[in-house]
Amino acid sequence: MSTPANTAPAPAAPATGSPAGHPPLEGALRVIGSVALSAAVFMNVLDTSIANVSIPTISGDLGVSASQGTWVITSFAVANAITVPLTGWLTQRFGQVRLFLASTLLFVLTSWLCGFAPSLEALVLFRVLQGAVAGPMIPLSQALMLASFPKEKAGMALAIWAMTTLVAPVAGPLLGGWISDNYTWPWIFYINVPIGLFAAWVVWRIYRHRESPTRSLPIDKIGLGLLVVWVGALQIMLDKGKELDWFASGFIVGLAALSLATFVIFLIWELTDAHPIVDLRLFAQRNFTVGAVTLAVAYGVFFGGVVLLPLWLQSYMGYTATYAGLVTAPVGLLAILLTPVVGKMIGRVDPRRLVTGAFLIFALVCAMRAGFNTQVDMRTLMIPTIIQGAAMAAFFVPLTSITLSGLDPSRIPAASGLSNFLRLTAGAFGTSIATTVWEDRATLHHAQLVEVARPGVLAFDQTVAGMQARGLTSEQALATLNRMVDAQAYTLSALDIFHASAIIFLLLIVLAWFARPARSGGAASAEAAGAH
Repeated sequence: MSTPANTAPAPAAPATGSPAGHPPLEGALRVIGSVALSAAVFMNVLDTSIANVSIPTISGDLGVSASQGTWVITSFAVANAITVPLTGWLTQRFGQVRLFLASTLLFVLTSWLCGFAPSLEALVLFRVLQGAVAGPMIPLSQALMLASFPKEKAGMALAIWAMTTLVAPVAGPLLGGWISDNYTWPWIFYINVPIGLFAAWVVWRIYRHRESPTRSLPIDKIGLGLLVVWVGALQIMLDKGKELDWFASGFIVGLAALSLATFVIFLIWELTDAHPIVDLRLFAQRNFTVGAVTLAVAYGVFFGGVVLLPLWLQSYMGYTATYAGLVTAPVGLLAILLTPVVGKMIGRVDPRRLVTGAFLIFALVCAMRAGFNTQVDMRTLMIPTIIQGAAMAAFFVPLTSITLSGLDPSRIPAASGLSNFLRLTAGAFGTSIATTVWEDRATLHHAQLVEVARPGVLAFDQTVAGMQARGLTSEQALATLNRMVDAQAYTLSALDIFHASAIIFLLLIVLAWFARPARSGGAASAEAAGAH
């Protein structure tokens, strides 16, 4: 499940070059156009969450470990993050409508390829391509939606857009779990095909005469290449680190050196290039730095937990993908109900107060999960998930408002693109870090548990004797006990991560208050209102 999370991603700002001069749509055309745009957004956001509960199924079918299976999530997220900053340049070069259609149709094609992937390597490759072509879809859908409505109804357009991005994370785990249990995992990708084709056909019919102006612009090819290399190398290092014993491996050392070197060169190049792919000078703005960093770290911690929970439930708690989806899906219920309320409060309430409330709720949720054990029932598992929806509602919108406040309107697209790059990249890193720490801590807990559950200890010997009395061989009894120790070790490890997450969310409250008090307004306000 993503982003209930991803879940719903905060969008990049509407790309520059909106189709000015075209009147708003009227009547049925506006309704049908909104449905088509919402369908495309739904498909995109759904794909960030539908795979989460299917990872154990995919891993088992492809013969890899669950931690390797998470590459299916991280590869999509990293590729998506890298292409988000390109949306503004691509829009001005090709036009909003053509770019949106190309992105949607390529998303359909790569979804189809993902379903046919015969190995993990092929699936990860196709997920990289899918994430790359998906980058422009979210910001462009918002821009086209806003252009379809009169200015006085912009709030309604953003509300429709936001509801779509919140419903998808609720549906994703349920749909992914049901498909994995009743069909085969490729269908979690095949379902994008009819949705995407429908959306592309309708958008072409309605919007093809509403294209935005285009012009040729230089692109920072060196900056883009450096960005791909340092982010890609760092992500591969995080994904392969445990498997290759981290820095005992020359390959991991080489990746770390490559990532660090290209990152430093990237910083120097972007700060001196006339047309940087990423405007790093935005970090000179205090509110942008505080807001973007806070949002990225919080999203990384949040998304890591979102991926970890269904993995733990299916791998060590005996849950099917469907039931894991039922546990994780309710995260969107309160978010859907409260997001419009939070959007209206942004102009009247200090966003830092709303962020404080969100982080306190996140910390409470993590603390509640840190009290779980292997006997926890489904109702207890779902309570913190439902509560977490309230934090989601007061999380993206206020932090986006802080991030964009005080910026000149001309810098909003670049600022939103950079902020979303940081958020999406942090989500991928958070997933890799959470699953790696989970396995490392589980190994430690397993060793500690074996110290008190081994031959020669009275309780252990009595348990083995009891199992043998029920017909198990000595080897079968030991294997059964080892599985029980594994379940306890991985549960304790998950609780460690939930404890640490609660502490991080509390520390992030302090960071958020380093932002200057600012009421959202102008362009920033419009963006914040649609930040889900």
